[in-house]
Amino acid sequence: MPPPSRLLVAAKWGTLCLAALVAGLAFVGRPLTAPLSGEVEIARMTWVEVRGAVARGATTVLVPSGGIEQNGIHMVTGKHDRIVGWAARRIAEGLGRTLVAPVISYVPQGAYDPPEGHLRYPGTIGVPDAVFAGTLEGIARSLKGAGFRTIGFLADHGASTGPQREVAERLSREWAPQGVRVVDVSAYYDDAAQLDWLRAAGETMETIGRHAGIQDTSELMAIWPEGVDLDRLAGIGLRAEATGAGGDPSRASAERGRTLIDMRVRAAVAQIEDARGAARAAGR
Repeated sequence: MPPPSRLLVAAKWGTLCLAALVAGLAFVGRPLTAPLSGEVEIARMTWVEVRGAVARGATTVLVPSGGIEQNGIHMVTGKHDRIVGWAARRIAEGLGRTLVAPVISYVPQGAYDPPEGHLRYPGTIGVPDAVFAGTLEGIARSLKGAGFRTIGFLADHGASTGPQREVAERLSREWAPQGVRVVDVSAYYDDAAQLDWLRAAGETMETIGRHAGIQDTSELMAIWPEGVDLDRLAGIGLRAEATGAGGDPSRASAERGRTLIDMRVRAAVAQIEDARGAARAAGR
């Protein structure tokens, strides 16, 4: 039989090993954490930061969609992506407790063979309505699984608005019992206030245009002027083919763009705040 001193030493070592094992298990079971980040773009955050933001109340998320399409000879094909990405950040900051998913670049553009709409111009990339709708649904289901409770769809392209509305309404019905709402942020795309403001400034629908005209040219000039070159318009003279733009984009300006895009941001913030308020009133 070992001497008493050896028994005492062995007992102490056993106690120390047990304590170390318990401490180790406690450490292993502790969830990972990250410092509170001021970032709102999910793609610029780690998964731990996203989880921490949701846990601290950032349960609203925006899903912006843009588009790659022709925008005349004076503006880049990525106009929609640039504008909606910039606007989504401003909307998230205005709302608070809101994150932003990456911009969806590939959106409906019409038929392929023969090509219609913007697909008649090289550089336009489109997907079928069903593909876009499925992409929105998959993104929404992913975000719901991460703990987001209000999911806002934000389209900058007209052909995206129909599928966006259908998916938002369908998922909201499905998830209503769980208190999760998908918002078709239609106020963002509604340009009635913009048109009124431009007409009050002396413009007409002929000068404003419906595509790559004063509105979106001005917006891109305000947030990313490198994407616009109005000098190209002055040099075309009499042309044999359509440019793809409408109205008179030469009348666009960054100053106008700042006002126009601010209208859309404020309208989107108000709509989403209403949706969040309705959810709180319902006790969800």
